[in-house]
Amino acid sequence: MKHRELSVLMAALFVTSLVTGLVTASPPRPETEGNGLTENESATLWSRDADNYISQEKYQQRYGESRTAMHQLANGTDITFTRPPATAATWTRNDFADLEAGGSDTSVHPPHASLEDGVFIEDAHATVFAVQPSTRGHLESGDTPLYIAPNGTMRGFVDYRVRVPNGSSSGNTTIEWSLASNEVEEVRLQKDGETIVERDGSHTPALDYQIEDDWSANLTLEAEISVRLKKTTRIDRGDETDVEVTYRTESLNVSDSIAVEIYDLSAYPYYAEYPNGDAGVAIFQSRPWQGYTLTENGSARVRGVWRFYTARNTNWDTLVRSNRTDSATVESDAIPVYVHAYPSRIGPRAEPVRNGPEIIDTWGTDRPSPVGTLGENINIDIVNQSYTTTYGVAVRAETVDRDALQIAGIVRGVNASIVAPDAGSERQLRRSNLTVEVLQQNESQATLRIELQDNETGAPIVLSDPDRRYPIGGNTRNGYITIAEQRVETNASGVAIVTIEEPGIYTARYHPGSWLGHEPAYVSATATARWHPLGTIDGWFAFMFEVGWQLIPFLVMFYAGKRLLRMLGPEDIFQRNP
Repeated sequence: MKHRELSVLMAALFVTSLVTGLVTASPPRPETEGNGLTENESATLWSRDADNYISQEKYQQRYGESRTAMHQLANGTDITFTRPPATAATWTRNDFADLEAGGSDTSVHPPHASLEDGVFIEDAHATVFAVQPSTRGHLESGDTPLYIAPNGTMRGFVDYRVRVPNGSSSGNTTIEWSLASNEVEEVRLQKDGETIVERDGSHTPALDYQIEDDWSANLTLEAEISVRLKKTTRIDRGDETDVEVTYRTESLNVSDSIAVEIYDLSAYPYYAEYPNGDAGVAIFQSRPWQGYTLTENGSARVRGVWRFYTARNTNWDTLVRSNRTDSATVESDAIPVYVHAYPSRIGPRAEPVRNGPEIIDTWGTDRPSPVGTLGENINIDIVNQSYTTTYGVAVRAETVDRDALQIAGIVRGVNASIVAPDAGSERQLRRSNLTVEVLQQNESQATLRIELQDNETGAPIVLSDPDRRYPIGGNTRNGYITIAEQRVETNASGVAIVTIEEPGIYTARYHPGSWLGHEPAYVSATATARWHPLGTIDGWFAFMFEVGWQLIPFLVMFYAGKRLLRMLGPEDIFQRNP
């Protein structure tokens, strides 16, 4: 699909089409509504559908038409994305046009709407339909914030019904009531109680907003409803009738609020240069973010742990139509769809997979799995155990175009503004020089001396230094050396001593700490030493002694046999064995 990549959960390659019917049971069939999407795009929207598989043959019998491969796939599983798709906002914008109010004597509202009554106004509400661009984040149980773009649109639905009093008659006086006028007079969008957008009234307001320099907020859709009733009083005086006309007016404010996180990214890059000319880059951002590209054409890129799916808001599956005497639940003609972000079992990825960037480090907050926040009928590759949020991702690549660096967020269209790193934070990675030699040995063990130095200056590389700097962030991890299944650190002289007891060839490997937290920073190195007890005079003496000791029983037997043959002689042997 254009401008997006699909990460498809291949639960079954043979799954097929979406089943038509009520939205409460399954989504509308693609291309059955004017929603601004292609059949393929529409088919990917419904991660909350029941995924009831029907065969291609049954589908053709039922609907008399064929389907695309994507349409078939979406029937049996849910489609996920590697970046937030535009399909949810496109569907929501077009479907919103189908939302209609009920008229002066009927109020239409979703079941979750907060209804208010006045004297003449009843079943009044203002309900948020959708705020987009946005993404619902699934971080952990009890933490599912709605991230919204700093510039976006809130759509809402406002409706009510007017209670016109019944007429009355008493003696020569007759009173009649009629509706003179009614309207949604004004709609407002407020942020934490402050009006930021104000428009003329509408039953279906679409309020464009712009919010800057804020982290989180309560957005409130508020509508002012006004009605004017005409009261006609007639007094019969025989030959004439006195008519008195008065008007009664009423205004009622209704509102609905939604908690949001203003998703305005500022990312912090750090750079490094490897001795062979490779480039290192690390990006940190304190909120969930999607990933970044390293080159102008976007061919080299890296993604964090987050993946995406789209699903409808089930609160709008049905609407309630209420009048003076009754109420009825009907299918909704307008269904908002949201993008959802979740931590994937796939984890962070760099592309191209071969010959592409190498992820060298990730860091973030450890959180429990949010699988319990998904609801029913969501079949995706969400983590089922604790995970790291990957607020930071560092890579090594052959080429990094710093001017073309783009950092994408989990909200569609939101890219991070890049904050230049502090002076001196760029790393020049150095080569290290690792040596290992047999310092002492005997027949049972050997002592190895490992030395680690800066290859250029010869200065010792100290791995157990408590004053090592960690200026960028992430886990503070010193480097270490592994040898003979042991992990060791060099002292202030850059030396480590290791004792081994098994003969063999031993390879020491230096695992440098990440350049994110070490200055100076180094690349890895290896060195090899071999030890065998026969490598010393004492070892040879011990070997000969051990061999001689083991041969004593055989020598005794040989000597005893030889003496026996001498005592018996050949003649005795033949006589005893004719």
